[in-house]
Amino acid sequence: MADNNGVIEVGVAEVDITPDYPIRLSGYGSRRTESDGIIQRIWAKALAIGSDSDDPVVLVTVENCGLPDELTEEVSRRVKEKTGISRAHFAACFTHTHSAPCLTNAAPFLFSTDIPPDQQETIDRYTRQFKDWMEAVALEALANREPAKLTWSIGELGFAKNRRTEGGPVDHSLPCVQVRDLDGHLRAVWASYACHCTTLAGTDNHICGDWAGFAQEEIQKVLPGVTALITIGCGGDANPESRMMPMPDGQEEVFNTRLAYAKAHGESLSQEVQRLLVSGTTPLTSVPTGAFERVNLPFDTLPTREEWEARVAAGGHDAYHAQKHLETLQRGESIQTELSYPIQTWTFGEELAVVFLASEVVVDYSLRLKRELDVERLWVGAYANAFPCYIPSERVLAEGGYEGGGAMLYFGPPTPFAPGVEQLVIDTVHKLLPDEFLAESQ
Repeated sequence: MADNNGVIEVGVAEVDITPDYPIRLSGYGSRRTESDGIIQRIWAKALAIGSDSDDPVVLVTVENCGLPDELTEEVSRRVKEKTGISRAHFAACFTHTHSAPCLTNAAPFLFSTDIPPDQQETIDRYTRQFKDWMEAVALEALANREPAKLTWSIGELGFAKNRRTEGGPVDHSLPCVQVRDLDGHLRAVWASYACHCTTLAGTDNHICGDWAGFAQEEIQKVLPGVTALITIGCGGDANPESRMMPMPDGQEEVFNTRLAYAKAHGESLSQEVQRLLVSGTTPLTSVPTGAFERVNLPFDTLPTREEWEARVAAGGHDAYHAQKHLETLQRGESIQTELSYPIQTWTFGEELAVVFLASEVVVDYSLRLKRELDVERLWVGAYANAFPCYIPSERVLAEGGYEGGGAMLYFGPPTPFAPGVEQLVIDTVHKLLPDEFLAESQ
């Protein structure tokens, strides 16, 4: 709730999560050495909304490729133990930059080989620090709450392109929440865009936030004192446009060009956020109410033990994946047959519904939800809470390819999904959201 004037207590915080030591970076399986340095420092940020009597919510955003489910659950439990905030009221989103440190058990088969023990120890060390940072930034945002007013609006940004099909579907919307103090001064913005954070490539072995990092940096430069939080929408099958453009000759020139593109994308997002600040915004006068549920998404028929053994013996690109599952059987354990997939929603009264879908969700989900729900009051986010694998639509699953199932070799699940997962996800979103958010045609 908020008072009659729409005043809501809001806190913001940020903490530097850049390691001061070399570490393996996630995102690209071809990168096999520890990081060479730092282009840009990376951050965890938090936005706390609501007073203690309002049952507040906390959003934590991190510049990382992906959060293991169990890591998010542990941090959420820690925060709950200290504050009482429920799981449904704690959301963690990651920018999916491919230039941030590996976390323990995130895309565990990424490199198709075991990580050397000394390098794994460094990853484990960083992961422990990382959990502490996430907890600390959430608690700091809660401690920093002050009376504020919230507004939101939807902009548009154009640099995402479908990476599976030339001219294929994309979601160019840029939803943005603005937080102002009671004197009207801007304190924070939270914006989301549906695109991979992959302007930099596997040959670039430096820590960097990529376009999302540069967007935050640029917003905070042109709006001093403002905290900028960036999250990612259903961009599982979208790449930054310029990433696919011709590059100059020479490794250093290529790197500098990619870096310039990443900065340009960040600047374009910053400019759109600034435009939204002076265009029409809609007040948010209610503290969000959270809902959280897991749905089991079934995998396709599992290979037999003999089929796993044959794949290992063949020594192909899927041999490591097969070997790991064969080892599971050899330990007398069962291979998972379904994925426990977390779905979360926050509803600001009847003014705005925010959907948090876990992991790498393709654009079809966003476009479908925007048809079935009131697009004028809807924010569809992904890359939230867990990082188990790509989440294909029925169309992408049938087409196959990397997002349709090929990437399972690097994430770890045994097979692509069975048909039907899209409907399971969509049905769960509908279950969590009040009927007031249905589109008029539904």
